[in-house]
Amino acid sequence: MLTSRTSVMSALCALELLLAAPTSAASDVCEGFGPQAPRDITSSAGSNTAAFPLAPPAASMNLCNIHTHTHAEHKGPDFAIFAGDGEHGGYKCNASGTLTASELEDPTQGHGAFHGVKPGDTIEVHWVFTTCDVKPGPTLDACSSAACANPTLRVEAQVFLVVNDGEAPSFVDYAYGGQVVNGLHQPKTLPTNTGEPVVFRGSTTGPKYTEVACSPMQVTWSVRPRCSRLSFSSLMDWAAKGNVFKEDHSHGVRPLVTAPELLSPIE
Repeated sequence: MLTSRTSVMSALCALELLLAAPTSAASDVCEGFGPQAPRDITSSAGSNTAAFPLAPPAASMNLCNIHTHTHAEHKGPDFAIFAGDGEHGGYKCNASGTLTASELEDPTQGHGAFHGVKPGDTIEVHWVFTTCDVKPGPTLDACSSAACANPTLRVEAQVFLVVNDGEAPSFVDYAYGGQVVNGLHQPKTLPTNTGEPVVFRGSTTGPKYTEVACSPMQVTWSVRPRCSRLSFSSLMDWAAKGNVFKEDHSHGVRPLVTAPELLSPIE
């Protein structure tokens, strides 16, 4: 009788645990949203087929914002070293471990004008473009207006390995200096020697979003697959001289999106 009763109690406990457990991975992701970002750009897989038109080329749109994230939000063939979870996680450039002591030295001793970045860090720079007739400004709010509340958005992305090296490419070369080309606000230039960009449908990013809390925005992404070195001092100078975006620090990252139902198939 004792053995029988014990067996029944064990079975009931097992049933309670089974009922309390999540029934599927789908319970851990947001539902009803379009494709999300960031993602592993080495994989084209995805089952989110929510369709929206790809944005025009950047040269046909207005630059509305420039900002950075530490470390890379996306994962790519040249930035695949996991930096950890959470807001300050993401991915590092593969060459991070090859830098010299001189390249890792911080000439500002932690007191530079642009916070959240030091030599040896990886950053992902986002140039945000919009179809709205707006001027560049702070945050993604600059990408829309009362007359253009639902813009088509494009983000051109480049991952950089920040180094203490004045001979490395300068961030100022990629900044906005008031350039208007064919009536459109444009950066001075975009990186052109870091591989063919991987283009896909996604969303806005940043640490307030996860696979449970999704972004409703529709974004065409263009992510270059190779890292580039970047002069630390040039990034500090950009912030010290002021910029129309009022950027003085590098932002946190959104955890990599891996759920197939939240990723678009890369064409």
